[in-house]
Amino acid sequence: MIKYSKNLIKTSLFILFSLLCINSCTSQPQSKNPQSISDQNNTLRLLYWQAPTILNPHLSTGFKDSEASRITLEPLASFNNQGELIPFLAAEIPTIENGGIAKDGKSVTWKLKQNLKWSDGTPFTADDVVFTYEFISNPDVGSSTAGTYKIIENVEKIDDFTVKINFQDVTPGWFLVFVGTEGMILPKHKFQDYQGVNSRQAPANLNPVGTGAYQVVEFKPGDVVIYEPNPNFREAKTVSFQRVELKGGGDATSAARAVLQTGDADFAYNLQVEATVLKQLETGGKGKLISNFGSLMERVLINQTDPNQATPEGERSSLKFPHPFFTDESVRQALSLAIDRETIANQLYGVTGKPTANFIVAPQQFVSENTGYEFNRQKAEILLDQAGWKDSNNNGIRDKNGIEMKILFQTSVNPLRQKTQEVIKQSLESIGIAVELKSIDPSVYFAGDPANSDTVEHFYADLQMFTTGNTSPDPTSYLKTYTCDEIPQKANNWTGDNASRYCDQNYDNLWKQSTIELDPQNRQQLLIQMNDLLVKNAIVIPLVHRADIIGINTQITGVELTPWDLNTWNIHNWKKNHPMIDT
Repeated sequence: MIKYSKNLIKTSLFILFSLLCINSCTSQPQSKNPQSISDQNNTLRLLYWQAPTILNPHLSTGFKDSEASRITLEPLASFNNQGELIPFLAAEIPTIENGGIAKDGKSVTWKLKQNLKWSDGTPFTADDVVFTYEFISNPDVGSSTAGTYKIIENVEKIDDFTVKINFQDVTPGWFLVFVGTEGMILPKHKFQDYQGVNSRQAPANLNPVGTGAYQVVEFKPGDVVIYEPNPNFREAKTVSFQRVELKGGGDATSAARAVLQTGDADFAYNLQVEATVLKQLETGGKGKLISNFGSLMERVLINQTDPNQATPEGERSSLKFPHPFFTDESVRQALSLAIDRETIANQLYGVTGKPTANFIVAPQQFVSENTGYEFNRQKAEILLDQAGWKDSNNNGIRDKNGIEMKILFQTSVNPLRQKTQEVIKQSLESIGIAVELKSIDPSVYFAGDPANSDTVEHFYADLQMFTTGNTSPDPTSYLKTYTCDEIPQKANNWTGDNASRYCDQNYDNLWKQSTIELDPQNRQQLLIQMNDLLVKNAIVIPLVHRADIIGINTQITGVELTPWDLNTWNIHNWKKNHPMIDT
């Protein structure tokens, strides 16, 4: 492994990523006889209360899908929690010394491991890396990771085991592509006939072929994924489990209970549960909690477009129709002032959450000191009054020019999120804004399906809430979220992460400048400027810097959380100790 220099680590960011869960039940009828000790030790039971619906991470916006995909698919390399790049499909990490990183900063060359095979026995070569870029960058495909790869000019195959990535300009963040969460390589032979508008019809989206430790043998979207060892894995003899069961559904609390109290599962993903409940469940003794403060941040997104008007083609939240009041900065500022972050963080999240005002919450060198938050309903009311929003008909709801301040606030189904919604609803209604709450099943909300109008990309509401953060040790891709060309709409098949439909040329210019700035200190300031622009103009309302929390059976070893990759990134190292049995 190669450790980054101090300057490069300073340009690296920090993110967290949620973890896994599974029930004792599988898709098959349960036997009346208890499972043998041998079977229990040979089976890894993962419980995801957010069930995966597709196993192609480049066609989904949900961590749940990427988590399940990461068990089979691999990037060229990834960062561990010490900020070291670890090769997966790469033979070595590029450096200036070994000639991998071009001195002009405009290209990087990767040498690939040789004699690797996909799980179906097909050789892995440079053609697969080149194809993955072509697949992701094709606008007809509608890839959810396309924004990250826009910095690339082209990808060249030098030979069967060498690829050269040419960037459009000087690129200090050469490690943003083909690395970590968004870097998983696809098999060309499985997707070459689906490189266009038919991309979602590819059988490999549901039955993937990978280079990882395990291969999929059964997948029921929204329910269960069954894996068995990949016989062609390069370290097949070290794989510990004969079967991995990833069960979806339920809720975060029941997932935590299954690992911590009953022992029905070995691993539980994304335990977004009230702190007091988790503490009580952990006394069950079957499992333990592992938490890590990374870059995850729960936020409220403000729609800049009107979700209640539609184009002749039926498109809502269209750029043709600005929001009737959220395009006014004073109204957005009032919204931010009316939200009690301290109560949400302290009473609901406890030690697993910290109130924050920042879009970037980690690593520390990128956390702005220029921002702050305040809970002040009186100030919020004054701002709304000054903006002309008053209750003219005494019905308790502010109005202006015949438009009443009624909003729809949506998020995913989760008890902690529903309680957060209630806190926010109470505050907003106290200052004259009527709030209707909506909760959507996570498998639908985070599906990334262009035909599904309830996804975060469609954003057919006024406010929505979820968590994300930078998934790379560099914040460039994360900050690109709010650039103009990341706006999802019908014309681009609802791809892009800028669901708020915010567009500001000043912000875009800062982002473009940051992608080519080589001086670490100058680049740091550019990234902080972008953070401050989003926060001070109340484009997004940060709520809580969240810890990533998982539950794990006390007998499982080898699990290593990293802020730079998914929880399943090193599943090939996971093992289960045999319990002592009285005889």
